[in-house]
Amino acid sequence: MVMTRLSKGMHVTGALVSVACLLLAGCGNETTDVRPLPEADGKAESPTPVPKQPAALEAYRAMWRDLARALETSDVNAPSLDDHASDGALELLKHGLRKAKEEGVVSKGEPVVNPRTVSTSSHEVVVQDCVDGTDWLQYQLNGELKNDVPGGHKKADATVRHDGRMWKVTDLYLHASGSC
Repeated sequence: MVMTRLSKGMHVTGALVSVACLLLAGCGNETTDVRPLPEADGKAESPTPVPKQPAALEAYRAMWRDLARALETSDVNAPSLDDHASDGALELLKHGLRKAKEEGVVSKGEPVVNPRTVSTSSHEVVVQDCVDGTDWLQYQLNGELKNDVPGGHKKADATVRHDGRMWKVTDLYLHASGSC
């Protein structure tokens, strides 16, 4: 299994990330609410939701939308790219965009993501996802498909942190195609 990690102060390990690594989508499940058992008298307490940090999950989803827009032109300087990503995650996205520009490809479509919360704290949410890039394909600049290989499903691990102002994806791990 090839895993690529970029986080604050880290370098790419394993094979370099290609734009294909970025063509992903979601098949994970959303964390469900936990309900307490009924009390001895038969009355149940109010449902107690597990902290999901919906704003953190939305930042994760928005990061993928920002990347999809940037890959339409392979623009590493897309103004929205750092709206929802920073640190190693942002560097990984920029690496993929630079690689796409070098290869003369753009992408059309969007990945399908459905992150699930793994752990939470007041300032950090760790999520896992299975990014579905089936309908997020690469095209040559002349408009023809780069190849006839459809996008795949890749496991993604991410950390979303609150910087005191907003939530941003700071760490992003992309596993090999077919990892989920």
